[in-house]
Amino acid sequence: MAHKISDSCVNCGACTADCPMEAISEGDGQHVIDPAKCSDCGACVSSCPTDSISAG
Repeated sequence: MAHKISDSCVNCGACTADCPMEAISEGDGQHVIDPAKCSDCGACVSSCPTDSISAG
């Protein structure tokens, strides 16, 4: 199951560069993870300064 970004996302974009699958994009007010592209590797989790990313 793909990782998810919660409402505490501040739209900083730090996670985007760390995603090897390019599954993260800017959404309306926060970033979103495309579950079809996410490999569930967790690389984005450590880059999030607000701990907004978790396993789905």
